[in-house]
Amino acid sequence: MSSPAEAEAETSEGPSGGREGNWGEVLRAFLILGVTSFGGPVAHIGYFREAFVVRRRWLSERAYADLVALCQFLPGPASSQIGVAIGLARAGMKGAFAAWAAFTLPSALLMVLFAYGTGWIGAAAGTGWLRGVKVVAVAVVAQAVLTMARSLCPDRTRAGFAVAAAALTLLLPGWGAQIGVIAGGGVLGLLLLRGKGTGTDEVEPDGGSQLAGSLRPRQAAGALIAFFSLLALLPALAAAAGGSQTLSALAGFYRAGALVFGGGHVVLPLLDAVVVAPGRISSDAFLAGYGAAQAVPGPLFSFAAYLGTLLAPGAAGLASAALCLGALYLPSFLVLFGTLPFWQRLRQRRQAQAALSGINAAVVGLLLAALYDPVWVAGVHNRADAALVFVCLLLLEGWRLPSWAVVGVGALAGTGLAMAGL
Repeated sequence: MSSPAEAEAETSEGPSGGREGNWGEVLRAFLILGVTSFGGPVAHIGYFREAFVVRRRWLSERAYADLVALCQFLPGPASSQIGVAIGLARAGMKGAFAAWAAFTLPSALLMVLFAYGTGWIGAAAGTGWLRGVKVVAVAVVAQAVLTMARSLCPDRTRAGFAVAAAALTLLLPGWGAQIGVIAGGGVLGLLLLRGKGTGTDEVEPDGGSQLAGSLRPRQAAGALIAFFSLLALLPALAAAAGGSQTLSALAGFYRAGALVFGGGHVVLPLLDAVVVAPGRISSDAFLAGYGAAQAVPGPLFSFAAYLGTLLAPGAAGLASAALCLGALYLPSFLVLFGTLPFWQRLRQRRQAQAALSGINAAVVGLLLAALYDPVWVAGVHNRADAALVFVCLLLLEGWRLPSWAVVGVGALAGTGLAMAGL
């Protein structure tokens, strides 16, 4: 797959013995991708391969395949983690930050503008377009459930895990039950799924040799300690501060980023528990932003910038957006940095593969439950809405239209339905 805007003819010497890059070239390369990479994480992985394996030759095919496998194994947004790892291998920590900023901030800024503009746009155009965007979110999540179920629940055992996880999540709402479902999936995977793989593509075992020297084991261990320490300390700090809204939000966004297995869409129920369940953001505003996130390039996690903007009024929304975006991303990068030097040994262990198989099946169930509540419950209110869901799902799954185009169709259709009184 070729990137839609790879017009810049920037190449370097091959991956074995080529010159080391600098953070400026990393920034330029990822900025092109950050403003043109529509289509979600699977498409992003294809764009990255074309840009950095085929054209620039920053990595070998084998190293890239191994990196993709690692980022599918870890919690967090796979495409963003792949980009950060490429930047790290090319230009150290400065390159890692440049890759993340250039790929993420364009879509994050668009989401901040959307959050600020929701009020006056809604006043000018009525609520029909927002209604359509929420309906598109239903179709997008339904497509994600279908796609993930095909890949991650290929047999009766894992399909059973997914259904049980969905039922438990619906019967026991809240982030505590979500953590329990994910942990339970890992335990059941260890007991029942050894030898059944992870649901990801197999790659050659030495493909990560190019990345193994990017971090020292001591630095990796420090990153893992920080990952688990923040996961435990942030909720405690929020409680000690008397339920501080800011610390509670940071703890919630960090926890969500630490538990996103199986794809960016899984962040939906986790963030719903952080901002909608406590009443900080309405369900309508939440789903409108989630739908809008499908129409911008770059990673789905930029949705956090939208939520952060809504959590704080006025100019304070910018700082809140930055904090929420950083809190959501930080755990995925800490666990990436903590795992890179040990990846080959870890992924060859059958116990780790079995646990991941169970976790992946459980998160399919988590997303299936989210498809009903909050997505369907908040987005579909009558038969006209349901009909529009089916049309949008056909456009996504049958006609293979890009998400941003379907968002436009949904917004126009929602406006038309509102004008017609349907």
